[in-house]
Amino acid sequence: MELRELRAFVAVVEEGSLSAAARRLHVSQPALSQTVNGLERQLGLQLLVRASTGARPTDAGRTLVTEARAVLARHDQAVAALARHGAPGGGVLRVGIPLELPAGLLAKPLATLAEQSPSTRVQALHMSTSAQVAALGDGELDLGLVREHPIGDALDAMLVAEERLGVLLGADVAAELTGPDGVRLDALAGLDWIGFPRSGSPAWYDEIVAILRTHGLEPGPEAPEGQELIPDVKLAAVSAGGAFALAPPDWSAPLAGAVTWRPLAGHPLVRRTWAVWPAGSHRHDVGVLVAAFEPGQWS
Repeated sequence: MELRELRAFVAVVEEGSLSAAARRLHVSQPALSQTVNGLERQLGLQLLVRASTGARPTDAGRTLVTEARAVLARHDQAVAALARHGAPGGGVLRVGIPLELPAGLLAKPLATLAEQSPSTRVQALHMSTSAQVAALGDGELDLGLVREHPIGDALDAMLVAEERLGVLLGADVAAELTGPDGVRLDALAGLDWIGFPRSGSPAWYDEIVAILRTHGLEPGPEAPEGQELIPDVKLAAVSAGGAFALAPPDWSAPLAGAVTWRPLAGHPLVRRTWAVWPAGSHRHDVGVLVAAFEPGQWS
């Protein structure tokens, strides 16, 4: 069994369906199904019970997911430990950062890095996911924080945050649409989604659009190239009352009186952030930074 197969199976069990796991892993559902079927053939065991409502593990599947989690955790621990024996680092560590990041996500990693590699100076570069992946491939970035799991084996990745997105609405609209569990996504039909350019994060953009459409919303035209989701753009568009924007619960920008944040009922949209670095990197400071993330704190 390969690590990618184990990660795929764990994702299916955790998400409860092949379709949701495929979105999480940013692969096609047929490819993911083929991976799971291959595992079952290798082991000669049925690992999942598939139904129209999703997929659940068999007894053998529950055993495998427990062992797989242990193997994957040990692998990630080993990668971080071995990185300490690589190049000592120092100088500049170039880190790509998206425009929105969970508050405090980098606090502990940066403090740990300052303690264990005091000669390293971190240079933070605000870049889209696509730009970060390209820069990592060109050797212009040492570590990225991206919205999509990279495809292929050139980059290593670790999930560091999951955020249940809510919605920014004009105060009057929010008062009308908010129920006991928050705002139903289908209740936003007729409002414009203040989105972002697809080129910045294609898989994440497509995931949002697919979920909006399954709830009866038409996302509308794609945002123009270069129009990033800076807070002022969101707030100005939403405050007029005919639009909504997506934002996490701890969105750091101050809200004007005309705009309010509300949770989405059922949490249909989960934004994930991965730490990504070149698979061949032996930088000690990269290993220290990656090992210091606490993913469970941001889910």
